[in-house]
Order: sequence, then C-alpha cells, then structure tokens
Amino acid sequence: MATLPQSVLFCCDHNAVRSPMAEGIMKKLYGQDCYVQSAGVRNDMEIDGFAVAVCQEIGVELARHRSRSFEEMQQWGDDLSGFDLVVALSPASQRQALEFTRFFHLDIEYWPVMDPTGIGEDRETKLNAYRQARDQIKQRMLERFGPPTRPDI
Repeated sequence: MATLPQSVLFCCDHNAVRSPMAEGIMKKLYGQDCYVQSAGVRNDMEIDGFAVAVCQEIGVELARHRSRSFEEMQQWGDDLSGFDLVVALSPASQRQALEFTRFFHLDIEYWPVMDPTGIGEDRETKLNAYRQARDQIKQRMLERFGPPTRPDI
C-alpha cells in the first residue's frame, strides 16, 4: 500500500501548466490528507488557459492559481525543508530541486510529464495535448499514492 506523504511540492519550469495541474489534482484526489503546493524555477508566466480548461473538465479549479517561483515561495514563508516530498515535472525543476538538497534533506522524485505547450495548431489539438499531460500526472499520482481518499474524481 502506497503511503501518502504529509506534504508534497510539485515543481516545473514556470508554475503555469504542469505543476499547478498536479497541485490541483492532488488536492482533488487526496483532499486535506496532504499539504500540497507548487512552484516553478521561474515565475514569468500566468496560469495557462488550456491547463485551466482541461482541469475544469475533471472538476479541478485552477483559474485562481497564482504562479510563483521557488524563491518567492520561500519569501512567502513556505520553507522547502518542510516538505516530505518534492516532485519535479521537468528536467530544469529537477536540477533546481536537487540544488536545494545541498541545504536541506529532501526526497525528490522526477516524473517525466510531457510539456503540452507548443503542441498543436488548432484549439482541439492543443486541448488534447493538455489532456494527455493532465492524465499522465493523474496516473502517476494514483500509482505513487494509491487510491484517492476523495474518490469523487
């Protein structure tokens, strides 16, 4: 039986697509059983509209998400050393997270989730790419953390 950590930080490049999707899905699946946050290597983009749309399809609200970087996260009082698990969803965020292990003892996992940005010419093709990324995240989560404690998703 997979054990659910008390706290998880999801990270990717910009905290605009993959990590906010992971944060929202984790909260939906496991509710208050786990403290969940997300961050990016950089904060230079707002939440992606396609990510909002495909998460809305499964009842996950992302429209109010505010992107933030690792640096801003620490400035806002979320201490990286307080997370039981850091899940990197991109190579750059994995490198950044590994850099932090020089200062903190952190368990870091790398989940290679495709970056859907830039895929597809029309809206439907783009949405399908984002759905694929969303479903990859959800599947990895279920494999890693077990059945949802909130099975309404």
